[in-house]
Amino acid sequence: MRLDRWLAHHIGSTRKEVDRVLRAERVTVDGEVVRKGATHITPGTSVVALDGARLEHVERYVVMLHKPAGVVSATKDPHGDPLVVDLVPESVCPRALSPVGRLDKDATGLLLLTDDGDLVHAITHPKRGVTKLYEVRYDGALAADAQHAFETGVVLADGTRCKPARLDLVAPGLAHVTVHEGKYHQVKRMIAAVGAHVTGLHRTRVGPILLDPALPEGEARRLTDAELAALDAVTGRAASEG
Repeated sequence: MRLDRWLAHHIGSTRKEVDRVLRAERVTVDGEVVRKGATHITPGTSVVALDGARLEHVERYVVMLHKPAGVVSATKDPHGDPLVVDLVPESVCPRALSPVGRLDKDATGLLLLTDDGDLVHAITHPKRGVTKLYEVRYDGALAADAQHAFETGVVLADGTRCKPARLDLVAPGLAHVTVHEGKYHQVKRMIAAVGAHVTGLHRTRVGPILLDPALPEGEARRLTDAELAALDAVTGRAASEG
């Protein structure tokens, strides 16, 4: 693999910026200063360092974000609203990331972000049926058959039938909802279809990945190797280094 391509991917820079770094003799490969971007290296074997600090070989990044309310799950927004991607510091991930699915602007909780487009597709494709778990706060009275409606497939106001889901009543005005798809505002619309109104939505799980209780709201961390392996297993992908 070309050194300049590898560097651009791993330090989040353009090829032009990488060329500048190389010309300044700031990069070494296996202990030798290298100035040419066309130099070929072996990822995972060649030891590449920038300013004396070894650069970690990472095939992909998958990041867990504890999303706060008021932030948009997108890479850009025409209204200039704050974006989830801006909450991930370079120290966590130096590359451009994309959200894995969406979490409503006013919702909080677990959102995964990655630079691996294949993983995004594997998690969000309806055929995969990857589980999402939400804590839902609501006003109003749920229909007597609300749990049965979820189990058999809630019919939304526009006539759309959802896949079977689960509604667990935790306390007055509080429920846990488990879904296996990701329709627009789905949980809110499902709760509305059975007679109530969502006032708070907090996602705690995506597939096998649980929101880290030690991760403060608004902060992010990379997934562990064990979490990556679990995610690959549920999406049918071979595990790889993350």
